[in-house]
Amino acid sequence: MFAEPIVRVSESHDFSDALVVSCFPTQGMVSTIVAHHLIDQLELEFVGGVRHPELPPYCLVKDGAPMPPVRLYSGEPMCKLDSCDRLVVVISELPIKESMCLPLTESLFKWSKRANIGAAVLIDAFSKDEQGDEYPDILGVAATDQTRLLLNEEMEVDLLQEGMLGGMTGIMLGEARRRGLSLMAIIAGTAGDVPDARAAVRVIEKLDYLLPNIKLDAEPLLEQAMQFEADITGMVESRLATQSSSSDTSMFV
Repeated sequence: MFAEPIVRVSESHDFSDALVVSCFPTQGMVSTIVAHHLIDQLELEFVGGVRHPELPPYCLVKDGAPMPPVRLYSGEPMCKLDSCDRLVVVISELPIKESMCLPLTESLFKWSKRANIGAAVLIDAFSKDEQGDEYPDILGVAATDQTRLLLNEEMEVDLLQEGMLGGMTGIMLGEARRRGLSLMAIIAGTAGDVPDARAAVRVIEKLDYLLPNIKLDAEPLLEQAMQFEADITGMVESRLATQSSSSDTSMFV
């Protein structure tokens, strides 16, 4: 029954040609801050989640209601891609262990194919302390020539020339290249493990190119970062903390 993760999404929604923004845990909680900003600012609706016994055994409680650890939200903001008038945000505040990265990727890609998703953006982060000041504040990786041109020339994101990506970002990019899927990653440099709203703002600025009705406002992001730190610390206990080092993105040059 649980051979692979089960993606359960509302059948009443049409996701054809949607842009997916995938936000799994990163250093500095960058992806979490970005995801919540998109959900709140664009008033996205909870549309489904993922089930599997190997996913973190927790639920997020929101307004008194339990929510699955991996969730999907959707809405219909304007989009500057060739065919995109819908947005889907995939979010998990809890780290995905290594053995689940490929099965979860397979399930999400199968759902994306059934739903006729148009393109996807992965949000991740890397430690600037480990890489040095010569690294840009934002780097990009893309699975196809077309998405690399979009990142580098239109969105003005420097491409990572050499390195290694781990966790969900690494697996999803590798599988997307193998399948010829339009998938890119925006990776923000962050100062450390504390919530980094400034890094999240830099990501939002790049997403703003694709989603022109995002109203960039740094102040709410700074406030959210402090609240996320308090909220998520309680969820990520010692057992999950030991998993985070294996699921966060790392780059070795």
